Amino acid sequence: MAAPAVAVVVVCHDSAAELAATLPALTAQLRPGDELVLVDNASADGTVAAAPALAPAATVIETGANLGFAGGCNTGARASSAPLLLFLNPDAVPAPGCIDALRDCAGRRPDWGAWQALVTMAEGRLVNTAGNEVHYLGFGWAGRCGEPVAAAADTAEVGFASGAALVVRREAWDAAGGFDDRYFMYGEDLDLCLRLRLAGWGIGIEPRAVVEHDYTFAKGAYKWFYLERNRWWTILGAYPSRLLALLAPALVCFELALLPAAWRGGWLTAKLRAQVGVVRLLPAMLRRRRLVQATRRVPDSAFAAALTASLDSPHLAAASRVPGARAVLAAYWRVVRAALR
Repeated sequence: MAAPAVAVVVVCHDSAAELAATLPALTAQLRPGDELVLVDNASADGTVAAAPALAPAATVIETGANLGFAGGCNTGARASSAPLLLFLNPDAVPAPGCIDALRDCAGRRPDWGAWQALVTMAEGRLVNTAGNEVHYLGFGWAGRCGEPVAAAADTAEVGFASGAALVVRREAWDAAGGFDDRYFMYGEDLDLCLRLRLAGWGIGIEPRAVVEHDYTFAKGAYKWFYLERNRWWTILGAYPSRLLALLAPALVCFELALLPAAWRGGWLTAKLRAQVGVVRLLPAMLRRRRLVQATRRVPDSAFAAALTASLDSPHLAAASRVPGARAVLAAYWRVVRAALR
């Protein structure tokens, strides 16, 4: 059977310097029938002018505004037709053989709706993400970040796949409705993967595919605003009703506990803005929830199996230092999992 074509979507915003490394490495791996779509979100650094020389066959879309990562990806997906969509960050440079490894995974794991490459950092020596993890309180983070690359050698299911180098089957993408434009940035990959899992798809990593990513976590209070607002949108949309009810006490308590942590960390204003953002769009998010839950094909216990009680996240660093926090969160999750069974 012929290997499926891949449509690579790269969303850019002032990305000229990053594309100088990414596009030559990418275009060298594309096959006949593959597509490359560059979506420019109102760059002011010459990104659009630089793109044709770096990737002459690429389709370049100028949005005229900053649609964010979610909106840019949706724009690029609509402009392509290949059966596999690969969303690649402009600063994620694919190693030789990366695209074919991601392509081949489609046939080897027909049950997967989305999967990611092994994303590295520190000149390819360390893991940036070997499959992301998601806490039952809705926090997502880069799995195995900082570990040696050799430790991430197995094709496996993961909590959710990183948007830095994310493949989604077109049929799964279309059925899920793609990313939600309202997320703008951060957490849209977590939300999509949980919605795909709810609909019965598996989510995984193909470690034979490697990309080198220029990664830093800290990017200011604005990042905390999007992380926190979008976390609640994902919980309200993707979590099955029984799971959401069982987690309600823990979610409320943790929300209150986050306020002093946000104050100490200097992002309390961003946290309060995120709460306002959730409340302001709550009716729309509840309407969205009804649509998402109508796609559910798996039992609550199977959906919950992808979540973790781990505290190995930068989001939860403060909680991990509280005496007994790990034990309490783990015990609560055991009770919830038992109730779901």
